[in-house]
Amino acid sequence: MIVDFHSHTSESDGTLTPQELAEFMGERRVEVFSISDHDTLSAYGKFTPPHGSVTVSGVEINTTYRGNEVHLLGYGMQVDSPELLAVLERNRHARRERAARMAEQLQRAGYGVTFDDVLREAPDAKALGRPHVARALITRGMAPDIDWAFRNLLRSGMPGYVPSLYITPQQAIERITAAGGVAVLAHPGRLKNRALIDELVPAGLRGLEVFYPLHDTEDIQIFRATAARYGLVMTAGADFHDIRYHTGGVGMEVEREDITPFLKMVT
Repeated sequence: MIVDFHSHTSESDGTLTPQELAEFMGERRVEVFSISDHDTLSAYGKFTPPHGSVTVSGVEINTTYRGNEVHLLGYGMQVDSPELLAVLERNRHARRERAARMAEQLQRAGYGVTFDDVLREAPDAKALGRPHVARALITRGMAPDIDWAFRNLLRSGMPGYVPSLYITPQQAIERITAAGGVAVLAHPGRLKNRALIDELVPAGLRGLEVFYPLHDTEDIQIFRATAARYGLVMTAGADFHDIRYHTGGVGMEVEREDITPFLKMVT
């Protein structure tokens, strides 16, 4: 079964419009999918799903907790929930402030990129992110590609790095749940401290993104076992942003029985 519950559009830091991404899902024969833009649900209402496919509402909420950046995926919630929309707006404000500070620090370090340059790279985006800063650097000829910009200018210890200050994962789980949704931990293999999973389960976490392009066989086995231990559902997502950097495209092939418990919750 081909599914994809983790993808991004130009409404956040992806490069395809919501309709273009939906059509890409159709080309790849993705049967069930979500658009999970960072800190915004604005893609919904802006695309028509391909014939025969099923769409599940989704969002990726960036959070910070004890020095970790933790991403929570929410599925099946009411996209017009005032409480959820309020917390997403709070995060988007933090994103904008962070991007502005990155531009300021880069200027002081001798890189002539401005916040206006960053905004020009995000004409449709409701949620700014480091990729927009990286694209501004590329446009100004100060970086060859996004990976170089991240490694040399925008990660911790580099001149353009600014720590993220978002809501906590517990707050995100609470808002997703209150909006009728299912809270899932995104790409747990990227956590600095995997023990955080143990803390998030009592807070209402209901799933793990077990199937993810950067998870190797050992990771999948570990997270399968974790999901079984806590009674969490398993999900799958390619985390697609841009075909130039995510050449695998969209869609993850998984066993139907692995994904059925999640589908029963959200469809």
